[in-house]
Amino acid sequence: MSSAVTAQGLAKRFGRVTAVDGVDLDVRERQLFGIVGPDGAGKTTLLRLLVGVLGPDAGEIRIAGKDPAKERAETRLLLGYMSQQFSLYEDLSVKENIRFFAQLRGVSAADRDTRSARILEATGLAPFVDRHAGKLSGGMKQKLGLTCTLVHEPKVLFLDEPTNGVDPVSRREFWAILGELRERITVVVTTPSLDEAERCDTVALMTGGKILRVGSPDELRAEVVRPVWEVQVPDPFHVSEIVEKALPEASVELFGDVLHVVHDIEERELGAFFAERGLDAKIVRRPPSLEDAYVQLVSAP
Repeated sequence: MSSAVTAQGLAKRFGRVTAVDGVDLDVRERQLFGIVGPDGAGKTTLLRLLVGVLGPDAGEIRIAGKDPAKERAETRLLLGYMSQQFSLYEDLSVKENIRFFAQLRGVSAADRDTRSARILEATGLAPFVDRHAGKLSGGMKQKLGLTCTLVHEPKVLFLDEPTNGVDPVSRREFWAILGELRERITVVVTTPSLDEAERCDTVALMTGGKILRVGSPDELRAEVVRPVWEVQVPDPFHVSEIVEKALPEASVELFGDVLHVVHDIEERELGAFFAERGLDAKIVRRPPSLEDAYVQLVSAP
């Protein structure tokens, strides 16, 4: 399978801030490829570089083998891009929005109707084609944005945190659609959610403008070789500080109302540790998550 997107030595600076720092990427065709990291990691800047919204200060990009800096018109036809603030026209209906974006991309009326009918059916928007975009829910707006982005049938789809602010049900439906899309096209998506990243074929973990590691979710989880202990205790935030001070070599993270303690310590010893401090702790060993892998990589010296 050949490469759909490649980048070598990609860099972008804003004044003294280096937002993207020497990034190399190789996204294969028909992959669901996730770029994952917290806010400020450089994900959005990287995506904007890849789609040509920003020009790099260093490095090279290829989209399906084409250089967007030299073959801009051809490259634009190959890609679809949905930013975090994708601009729908709220006073236009679903159908009118699709027609407008299709015209922008030079799609014929016949192709537009055939393609949009298929996408609308897949996204569940078909019954709402006459509803104004301003009256759609957040999840339905994202699906409409996706439909408008797909109407010219791009080879590579770029999505910047597409489920940000979307309810859990709509988020699940949206990711199901992405899973189906990868059967036909390449999808590159950014997300701060490692739970969402579990749905990707390949994940690039990003922080501080750099790519820490690239691999499948299984490959990245396999890098966590120490036991992962899930600990339920009263006041877990306070207890996390106690554990960090007493076991400085441990990785301690708060997940909701439970702690994940990554350490070679045995369960019996960890139980004794809490008992000695008068803490009633329920301890269970868990398989490592992608989040455990990310935390370990970020904290590695």
